[in-house]
Amino acid sequence: MDKSTALDASPSSSPSSSSSSSTTFSSSPYDVFLSFSGEDTRKTFTDHLYWTMKDASIDFFMEDSESVRRGENMTEKVKQIIEGSRVSVIVFSSRYADSIWCLEELVQIMECRRKVKQIVLPIFYDLSPSDSIRTFVQAFQKHRERFHEEKIERWTDALIEAVGLTVRVFRTING
Repeated sequence: MDKSTALDASPSSSPSSSSSSSTTFSSSPYDVFLSFSGEDTRKTFTDHLYWTMKDASIDFFMEDSESVRRGENMTEKVKQIIEGSRVSVIVFSSRYADSIWCLEELVQIMECRRKVKQIVLPIFYDLSPSDSIRTFVQAFQKHRERFHEEKIERWTDALIEAVGLTVRVFRTING
């Protein structure tokens, strides 16, 4: 298995990189953007997911380390990659809402879902959707000490919308 870092892995040019729909995703060479908390999934699930997608020739973007996420403001490059990707995969884990960076990515992802009809796939790793609410509430209590209510509200709305996608899938499956 190739051990190059995910950020440095250059996407292949494939026919799947172009969009035949009226919505264009030309600002990113990636098909899929992965949002995850590196603290609890990086060396396990997300690495396996990344390499599986890469082996299937799917252009999959994930940052190579938490050093990219040191600041609280998302870089313009990451915003462009999210906006240009056809699909965003969100790996919710017990530490996801602890990360300001993850929450900012989530807001951007959900905005792209609404504006450009990006496909969003929430995955719950070692956490059920119902447990996620309790976990996220605890994280938000800590964030309230540092951030304005407006920012907390944006994050909350994005989380509720993303978790709601999962609930809709369960309802569809269970009839």
